[in-house]
Amino acid sequence: MLKKVYFTPYGVGLGHASRLINIAENVQNNNLEVKFSSFGEAVDYISRCGYRCNQVPPVEFSWNSQGSFSLKNSISNVPNWFKNFPIQIVKELELMNRFSPNIIVSDSRLSSLISARLLGIPSLVLLNQIKLLLSPKLHSFKAGRFFETVNGEFIGSLWSLANEILIPDLPPPYTISENNIWNTTSVLKKIKYIGFIAPKKNISEQQIIKVTNSLNFSNDKPIVFFHISGPAKTRLPFVRKVLEAQKYFKNNIQYVISEGKPNGKIEPFKLSDNGWYYEWCPIRDELFILSNILVLRGGHTTISQAIQFGKPIISIPIENQAEQISNSYKITKIGIGIMLKTNELTSETIIEAINKILNDNKFSSRSNKIMEFCNKLNGIENVIDIIRSYI
Repeated sequence: MLKKVYFTPYGVGLGHASRLINIAENVQNNNLEVKFSSFGEAVDYISRCGYRCNQVPPVEFSWNSQGSFSLKNSISNVPNWFKNFPIQIVKELELMNRFSPNIIVSDSRLSSLISARLLGIPSLVLLNQIKLLLSPKLHSFKAGRFFETVNGEFIGSLWSLANEILIPDLPPPYTISENNIWNTTSVLKKIKYIGFIAPKKNISEQQIIKVTNSLNFSNDKPIVFFHISGPAKTRLPFVRKVLEAQKYFKNNIQYVISEGKPNGKIEPFKLSDNGWYYEWCPIRDELFILSNILVLRGGHTTISQAIQFGKPIISIPIENQAEQISNSYKITKIGIGIMLKTNELTSETIIEAINKILNDNKFSSRSNKIMEFCNKLNGIENVIDIIRSYI
């Protein structure tokens, strides 16, 4: 009988869904049947990738009109969490009974782990954020740090409902999500560092030449790729800042801006002699290879991909989004990039950061060194091996 795997990614942003899609592609190659459930933009993204995805009620944080994480709006949304979370559990129980999976693989979704435990189905959870980090301002207070510790142990005990907690990150000392993972005793017996899930795809030389020619790129000028991701409300203010900055780029910089809109047009339009704009970029991996600098949000998945390609990073985390801020600090700590604060973002700071990386070889050198360390771990193969051990 065909074995079945049920994937349940968190629905905000596309990083959680993309990790599980990378695994699903390889699971299908192992003659296993797969199905997804999620909410938000992730549902459209998963369907666009060709997979069946059940939709469940959302449980998500809130953002303000400036694209920042909003604690006030999130707190006001708590009643919806309490309403939708048990509905998620009931819905997942119904969907799991219908699909009869042999194993549940969650990415940062607790409801599916509870449902799996109630049904006696083995489960795995991929996590790069075990505890809820507070914003830097709140973290500066002793009470805030105490809260982080307490909530980390409590939430960690809930994540431990899974049979195993898989950390899609590098082991210490290069763990990008160190502040979200380390020093949480309730998960120590279950965590495994498996390496990044984002695959470094094999792109042929012909594909690279085709992209280079289609965008009229010159081999003697640096390329900067602005790969914008995250919830829709957080993307648009970032896009506006980048569009303001590109007006001041000198002719010696070539660039591509990707808005990261899941249902957006895949045909680019020209911004200048040296620049292009995509609503949704279908040649992301080719641009990761071609680019000299990657300008990203602080999301774990995109930072992982940048590291795998050995590219220096300019990280611009969502304001007050503590997990992205923590990831961004880590890339500066290990010397592979620069962090820019969203509330201080201007054309000048963007251009200054680009020039700093282009004029200092230490960023590229350090990025190559950590890429070599990263290549020793194959996160996708490690997850597939663990899945097969349960079925």
